[in-house]
Amino acid sequence: MNKLKTLLLSSALVSASGLAYAEHSTYEMTGPEKIQALIDSLNEIQASLNYGQVAVVGAVGYAGIGGVVPDSALNGAAITPEQFANYVDTRDAVLQHDYAVASTAEQLFMQEHAASMNNLMNAVDDLSIATNVIMMATSVAEEASVADTKPEQVALQNMLGQEQYSIDETKVDAYNQALMMVDGYAQQAGAFMAAANNAELTASIDAYAYQGQFMVGSYTAISYTQSVDEFIITWDEAGFGSGWQGYLTQDFKSVQEMYDAGEYILQYGGYPTDAQ
Repeated sequence: MNKLKTLLLSSALVSASGLAYAEHSTYEMTGPEKIQALIDSLNEIQASLNYGQVAVVGAVGYAGIGGVVPDSALNGAAITPEQFANYVDTRDAVLQHDYAVASTAEQLFMQEHAASMNNLMNAVDDLSIATNVIMMATSVAEEASVADTKPEQVALQNMLGQEQYSIDETKVDAYNQALMMVDGYAQQAGAFMAAANNAELTASIDAYAYQGQFMVGSYTAISYTQSVDEFIITWDEAGFGSGWQGYLTQDFKSVQEMYDAGEYILQYGGYPTDAQ
């Protein structure tokens, strides 16, 4: 579970630690940049926790057999004052930012992207748990492949009789549902980011709001349908609503491209370029 979660998170979230603070204060950041800075600060703390989980096992292991570790051997797992201060600053920046109203279509889409990414990471957590449950059961295949004697076959039967080594409909449903949640949120998050980066689309929405004399960020609903490449945005209080279609076609990725990107990220730890 931890391996899968770490791989997924590293491919989706990890950025250069502290880079935002090296270049900007939280007061100069946009709302989404503040959220990313918070994510970065939490990733730094999580890295300390991850290191500690391994290092503590080593320290305890050596203690049991007479190995003597050096002074302050676990310092690398400590949460430093800088990490804590960074977290407090970024947390407070997110709490204090006014995310309620976007003044431009780009801001609107970036806010939706941030919310979708948050939902996506929660869905990844659920998928990690569900995957680990199924993988525990599929590990039986290794035992089954060498069960060529009567005692081994009896042992295999006993193993299959244990709940953790058996797949049932509930486990399958939990896995498939978690997978579909990741599927949906990943698509939505990608679409919102692509939309925010599409100057033609954002300009059209901004012009529509200007002509109707209402604030873009006062929208009451937004949806995206990939099959027809259409955003539908409504502003109920202003009495407006419209659709924008055909703007993201150049950003579409095939299932094969998605899988190839996953292999690339797992192998190299970073995103493939459009040319790869």
